[in-house]
Amino acid sequence: MLKKIGVLTSGGDAPGMNAAIRAVVRTAIFNDLEVYGVYNGFEGLMEGNIKPMVLGSVGDIIQRGGTILYSARSDEFKTDAGQEKAIKQMRKIGLEGLIVIGGDGSFRGAEKLTQKGFPCIGVPGTIDNDIAGTDYTIGFDTALNTIVNAVDKIRDTATSHERTYVIEVMGRGAGDLALWAGLANGAETVIIPEQHETFESVVAKLKRGQERGKKHSIIILAEGVDSGVTYGKRIEEETKMDTRVTVLGHIQRGGSPSGYDRVLASRLGAKAVDLLMDGIGGRMVGVENNIVVDRDINEVLSTKHTINMNMYKLANQLSI
Repeated sequence: MLKKIGVLTSGGDAPGMNAAIRAVVRTAIFNDLEVYGVYNGFEGLMEGNIKPMVLGSVGDIIQRGGTILYSARSDEFKTDAGQEKAIKQMRKIGLEGLIVIGGDGSFRGAEKLTQKGFPCIGVPGTIDNDIAGTDYTIGFDTALNTIVNAVDKIRDTATSHERTYVIEVMGRGAGDLALWAGLANGAETVIIPEQHETFESVVAKLKRGQERGKKHSIIILAEGVDSGVTYGKRIEEETKMDTRVTVLGHIQRGGSPSGYDRVLASRLGAKAVDLLMDGIGGRMVGVENNIVVDRDINEVLSTKHTINMNMYKLANQLSI
């Protein structure tokens, strides 16, 4: 019978990771399991930076952004030797399962450990919402609301000064943050990696708006397409419109998690513990149609995340 499990966070931090850690720890203790926190991700796993956690370890953290377990990237862990080193550290303590909170890179590590006979469960924590097999990842909703609030403020000054603003948002190679923010903010143009929008068509739309008396425009640009600074310069040179650029950057990764992210993280963290207790590894927990599900990690990693094209069409339709 399972007695000891570990939990770590890896990759980029996301609001709600602490809520997930809390759910893992308290669900484990509720079920009479010992739970250990692994500090500094897979790097800490290899170094044996592993400490027991009790109820008080996760008190007053559900509202905090970031991760109390910290995070780090590790090239050494990508090697067989690094993975064996990590397993040796876990066996020394007696851990029998591991919950990995992070994105696709973190899940690759969880997959490797599972293949080597050490069961892992992945919990999707990334603001990019770029993981297949789940409708939402932990942190996406909070990051989206951070962008929406920022763009609302930028629109005020764009209106006052009759300017065009290019706002670069995060998301790596995924356009979910840009698309959802563009629709929520009523942006005139949304540019995402998944849908080719020619520079000429963007300029044409701006000029049509100018001709009908439009004084300002908001362009939301996903970082996976181009640099906001570069794109803004091109817009100004081509249109002669007064153009400004705002790169929101890492402000999108921080802050207190939204209510939705706290609930999502709690549900997924608890489900991850349940799976390990059932002797199951190599799975990722997620949510589909508001139902908690689990998927094979290998299947998740081999499936390309897709955006909702109906939302993209709606954003274009409403921005005429």
